[in-house]
Amino acid sequence: MCGIAGTYRWPDGKIVTDRLTDTLAHRGPDGAGRYGHPVGDGEVQLGHRRLSIIDLSDTGAQPMVSDGLVLTYNGELYNAPELRAELAAAGVRFRGTSDTEVLLEAWRRWGTDCLPRLRGMFAFGIFDERTGELVLVRDQLGIKPLFLLRRGEGLVFASELKALGRATGGSLEVDHAALVASLLYYWVPDSRCAFREAEKLPPGSWLRCRPDGRVERGRFWNLKDVAAEGQERARAGERPDLAAIVEESTRKHLLSDVPVATFLSGGLDSSWLTALAARHQPGISAYTIGFRAEDARFEAMPDDLRYARQVAERFGVDLHEIEIAPNVLDLLPQMTYHLDEPIGDPAAINTFLICEAAREAGVKVMLSGMGADELFAGYRKHLANLLALRYQRVPGPLRRGVSAAVDRLPVATSRRGLRSVRFAKRFLSFADLPEETAFRRSYTMYDQNELLALIDPDLAGTVDDVVTEHADIYEDNELDDFVNRMCLADARMFLPGLNLAYTDRSSMAASTEVRVPYVDVEVVKAAFAVPGDRKIVGRQGKAALKEAATSILPREIVYRPKGLFSAPLRAWMSRDLAPLVREVVNDGELVRSGFLRRDALARMVAEDAAGQQDFSKHLWHVLTLEYWYRDATSGSGQSTRQTA
Repeated sequence: MCGIAGTYRWPDGKIVTDRLTDTLAHRGPDGAGRYGHPVGDGEVQLGHRRLSIIDLSDTGAQPMVSDGLVLTYNGELYNAPELRAELAAAGVRFRGTSDTEVLLEAWRRWGTDCLPRLRGMFAFGIFDERTGELVLVRDQLGIKPLFLLRRGEGLVFASELKALGRATGGSLEVDHAALVASLLYYWVPDSRCAFREAEKLPPGSWLRCRPDGRVERGRFWNLKDVAAEGQERARAGERPDLAAIVEESTRKHLLSDVPVATFLSGGLDSSWLTALAARHQPGISAYTIGFRAEDARFEAMPDDLRYARQVAERFGVDLHEIEIAPNVLDLLPQMTYHLDEPIGDPAAINTFLICEAAREAGVKVMLSGMGADELFAGYRKHLANLLALRYQRVPGPLRRGVSAAVDRLPVATSRRGLRSVRFAKRFLSFADLPEETAFRRSYTMYDQNELLALIDPDLAGTVDDVVTEHADIYEDNELDDFVNRMCLADARMFLPGLNLAYTDRSSMAASTEVRVPYVDVEVVKAAFAVPGDRKIVGRQGKAALKEAATSILPREIVYRPKGLFSAPLRAWMSRDLAPLVREVVNDGELVRSGFLRRDALARMVAEDAAGQQDFSKHLWHVLTLEYWYRDATSGSGQSTRQTA
């Protein structure tokens, strides 16, 4: 895992690439390198920051140069041993043991045809000295990031958006459409970027730059096609062995020359991974979090710690418990800087603090249960949308009566949050809507009218565009299975746009690599071969995965109530952050610029304070957006700031 950067036919490419690479120092504190070569009337420059995981010697250093090919690479190939054996049998002689060298030689032998064969997470740039061509590539599911920017015939790329700001001297312009999208979702979709000129290379795709200025794009893997193939496999009666597939993926994700540990929340996904990892690496370490007792009570949070302890004891895991009681006033700007774009999920703080603690203990690699909920229908929204179909059969007058009664209920008292009321209000906000609209509304922050009331009226057309984009992506499939349609939409939007994004950026801020065994091409193929009626059975989400996990986990863990990898936002908002919220509403840059409307924000604050509505997540995201916007428009923030 590393940080990569580079320029192609870009003015002052050497100086700019050094700036890019310096900005990524936290991603790779173990080494740095740069390579340059003439290209036409310009040059290519490739930079690298190394986090040494496999082959800790100099033979794994990058950029790696070998017989006319040059590679700067961020990621891990879990099938590198198999590819190495195949290449060696064909006569390739390897200098070291790194997966970097395997990737370089696979490219030499097969070119872009090697890409569908890669099993792992990766983003890389590879340059051919003979042709002068640079190819950029991003992994199948968007686990690793790759940002790029083109001006004229020049291109600059990097693992982080803030690095591109440095390359352009802070001249990047905020894309207000991306900010509107971030308000809707509380993250920026992978199809958009917070700055106008910049873009994210789409998952499963490549981009080729030629010396004559031509740019070619291609796709080597398409999730929509994988889902369609899975549906055909299910129709043919195929039942994938999920227990065997997840175990194989977990075993492969343990490939490392340094210690590996796990996240262990006590929930199904992390518990299963930890148990499987302990089977292959006895005594493995795991990290779990808890919250201040008063915060957990106010938020009505489940006691996940006891389950984590139970798993650790049963499987001989060395458990490290971390209490999350951060100074959120200090952490908020720090996390906003590292997250690169306005991302309003406080789980990013948990990830950062866990990784920071692990790193201090000498751990560089962590396994996470990320992705299982999206692929196997484990979120409440999946079950809620199924229940909404039944609710729509209830007579209209009765539904209106229920809605009116629930609307009058408070979401919190002075001492305690009322979780069931929050869930009921959320459910009723979308239960009567058509499928795609209901799904969008079940996990986004606002409906269309609420969003229009919050922002500059001139952005009404942008709101339409953002909402239409969601509909287009959701409906772009041929699946006849409602549950798998939701899973596909999550895997294409929610997973790369939010969960994988904050996981990468938060962990790398602590110079730690996080691996995601559920977000593996073979696990994904198996997931879409599982029919929706095996993913949600009765009121049990993720049913097929739970059934498979009983091969090793006790039923008490498998079928426990779903845990939360979140944070006590209501407690933080009511105490630590209340003065900051008032400041942002009354005199924040977003309000002064006209992007957000003060009266709408003030109403949200008042209703939240009164306990009538839970706007804690909305207001947290407004704070993250405010801090990001201040940096982005300061003329220096994103471009020069290197410490939080």
